[in-house]
Amino acid sequence: MKMNIEATATIGEIVTEFPKTSDYFKSRKIDFCCGGNRMLREVLLEKSLDENVILAELQDLTSESPATDTQTDWKVVPSVEIIEHIQKTHHAFLKEELVQLAPYVKKVRAVHGSVHPFLQEVTELFTAFKEELLIHTEKEEQTVFPAIVAFEHETGEISRDSLVTMIAALEAEHDDSGDILKRIRQLTNDFTLPEGACRTFQLVYKRLEALEDDTFTHIHLENNILFPRYSESI
Repeated sequence: MKMNIEATATIGEIVTEFPKTSDYFKSRKIDFCCGGNRMLREVLLEKSLDENVILAELQDLTSESPATDTQTDWKVVPSVEIIEHIQKTHHAFLKEELVQLAPYVKKVRAVHGSVHPFLQEVTELFTAFKEELLIHTEKEEQTVFPAIVAFEHETGEISRDSLVTMIAALEAEHDDSGDILKRIRQLTNDFTLPEGACRTFQLVYKRLEALEDDTFTHIHLENNILFPRYSESI
């Protein structure tokens, strides 16, 4: 089945309808998570990309591999299940990976920083990202997610206005995290290893890119699927 993609749709809407397009947008350096509320046409104009070419490639992609064949249709998954998935998959990954990766990032900067000065900023950005995301995930798990569940089941006194405020704060934090990851990608020249990079250097770049990929998927699931159920009027 071929899906009709319009240039007037937002990036988030397209990825929500057809998750596989997230890989395509990533290859084109188009933000589908924090920037998911932007219209495709607007982004293509900003990046000087040919709208007809991009739409044709997206249409070909959707005809080759329908979303329903290989992907979960998160639009119809209950919020409680989405929250459980986020915590067990993305939060669990972040809590483990951020702590485990930190020593390697610092080691590469210590050993190679004199030759590659940009590693100092990469280390500072990663450290800030680590600290912010650990606090952020705790806030979601202890405060916002329980509030959403209570609102969904009508078992608490949380109002929609309160949820809107909570969600807006989380989305602002998502924007900050997304900006950090984009800057790291820029500094590393799209994670292109310098000549003669040691195994630890290779390991750090590979894991930083995997961290970026998981975080963007995580934020997309929240910003474009879960949160709009409560931050928009019904």
